[in-house]
Amino acid sequence: MHLIVVGLNYRTAPVEVRERFALSDQELPLALQALRRTTGILEGVVVATCNRTEIYAVVDRHTLCGHYIRSFMEQWFKIPRTEFNQYLFMHEDERAIDHLFRVACGLDSMVIGETQILGQVRDAFLLAQKLGTTGTLFNKLFKQAVTVAKRAHNETSIGENAVSVSYAAVELGKRIFGRFDNKKVMILGAGKMSELTARHLNANGAQEVLVVNRTLERAEELAKKFDGVALSMDEAMNRLHEADIIISSTGADRFVLTKNALEEAMARRKQKPLFLIDIAVPRDIDPACGSLSNVYLYDIDDLEGIVETNMANRRKEAVLIEKMIAEELNAYLEWYATLGVAPIIRGLQEKTASIHEQTMESLLRKLPDLDERQIKVIRKLTKSMLNQVIHDPILRVKEMSAEKRGEAAVNLFVQMFALEDEVARIQAEMKAEETARAAAAAELEAKSAEKAAAPSILAQLAGALR
Repeated sequence: MHLIVVGLNYRTAPVEVRERFALSDQELPLALQALRRTTGILEGVVVATCNRTEIYAVVDRHTLCGHYIRSFMEQWFKIPRTEFNQYLFMHEDERAIDHLFRVACGLDSMVIGETQILGQVRDAFLLAQKLGTTGTLFNKLFKQAVTVAKRAHNETSIGENAVSVSYAAVELGKRIFGRFDNKKVMILGAGKMSELTARHLNANGAQEVLVVNRTLERAEELAKKFDGVALSMDEAMNRLHEADIIISSTGADRFVLTKNALEEAMARRKQKPLFLIDIAVPRDIDPACGSLSNVYLYDIDDLEGIVETNMANRRKEAVLIEKMIAEELNAYLEWYATLGVAPIIRGLQEKTASIHEQTMESLLRKLPDLDERQIKVIRKLTKSMLNQVIHDPILRVKEMSAEKRGEAAVNLFVQMFALEDEVARIQAEMKAEETARAAAAAELEAKSAEKAAAPSILAQLAGALR
């Protein structure tokens, strides 16, 4: 078996290509079930976000797996592969595992260290698990990916520093006000950057938003998004003193806010702090305003400087996370290498447990006068002795399974300990469990299909009644 990931993301495909492979929440369960039915696919998870559509699969033959997954994409999205082949990437085995860990930790994101992707990876896995499209390999792998991502964010400061202009503005504001509770924001101009900054401030507790624009209609449109108030430019100049935070991005060719206007406003504010964010190029706010007492003025260069510093800090933290990922990758590969001997180890443990139980029964028949405490001590000591006896053989069989002639060595191990019957029974049990899981997934798929078909059946009945 082999692990692979095939897909496209913001690195390999432009947005006009990525959007053609978008999957809604309603489509994703059906796509997962279709993927699982694809020839050669044993397990499958689809991670679909605005920046990526990635198909993770366990396959029986890696030589044909890329062909099978491309066929699935071609059929599901109804796009000829000639139109998307050039945008696809594919990783196998170790590289696929490493890629998943990097994605979950936010190291493969457009904004390095962002945390939203962790929730998206977790949700993608939980959905696949619920639908029965995952099994032993992916249940282990995706849980490990989520765990290492949580550890990365808890043990490093990669997500603590603002790496967008709008977030940098919020970070600066926190230094001035501590909190934004009950603070009033005034937006001069209705550009995207101003809107985004206002949105972040609003999400951090800023209560009232005043939106100012030369076109009142546009101001009203933006004000609705924040349950705010639209103002004309003249009205805004008369209400400058009300604002605690002013974000300006008007596109004007001269200063919108002058030092004199702000001096008047600060007098009416009784010198309470005023935070000014000038995102415009050319600038909207006279730089001389920054010399006024309790006025804190930042322009786009200030904010971008903070962003670049924070990005450098995130890159340093990313190096630490890379080391965590390397450790987790090795841990998974070690687990994977010993997966084939799991029935053998379980067989040896069960056989020794059975021998132990038979020996205890014989002992108790021969020594009927033992009290409960004595029996407990003997049981514990004899069990410990048996566990110590099989401890080294278990370690050795794990090591042997990962070597070049591992299969022959493992077969010899089975013969030496006479485990043929135990291993055959355990393998049969595991196969029955897998069959039961597949049947449950098929039943769930059938119910989903019935549910999807219900509206059309009702429509047919309604048509017949007419």
